[in-house]
Amino acid sequence: MSEKKMTSSRKHHLKSLMLQIAQVRLKKEVEETEAEKNKYLAENCPPLSLPGSLQELQDLCKKIHQNIDKVDEERYDLASKVSKGDKEIEDLKINVVDLIGKFKKPALKKVRMSADAMLAALLGSKHKVTLDLRANLKQVKKEVKEEAVDVGDWRKNIEDKAGMDGRKKMFEGAE
Repeated sequence: MSEKKMTSSRKHHLKSLMLQIAQVRLKKEVEETEAEKNKYLAENCPPLSLPGSLQELQDLCKKIHQNIDKVDEERYDLASKVSKGDKEIEDLKINVVDLIGKFKKPALKKVRMSADAMLAALLGSKHKVTLDLRANLKQVKKEVKEEAVDVGDWRKNIEDKAGMDGRKKMFEGAE
């Protein structure tokens, strides 16, 4: 069974109704926050009446400083609770990733880069480094093998074995 599609005028009408409802709710929310703010200020901040004498003024300043210290301690406590909560959330996220175990390693792309270009990228452009890879290799000395057996003159052997006489000698020597 196919669903009936909504006409564009119907969509537009519903969208405008939703926007009107949202606008009313936003106004109501702003009014509520303003009312809460005024209520809090009425409870915690009595109207300021400046005393006439110096002693009363000093007492008022001490009282205000005590209130500031108290509010500052509360702010610090709340900030530490929030940071502790954030740390717990991070730990739990890590645990969730570990439990799922579906962490995919990203596919690495092959990059053709010379050793000099790689060092320049790592160290920055102000360090001009040239790398001679062959300079760091070990020097290997080739050992000259001394032949223990003296072969003699090879030309004589070849001449002796050349031709039928040489083959005949080989067979006679084998007997």
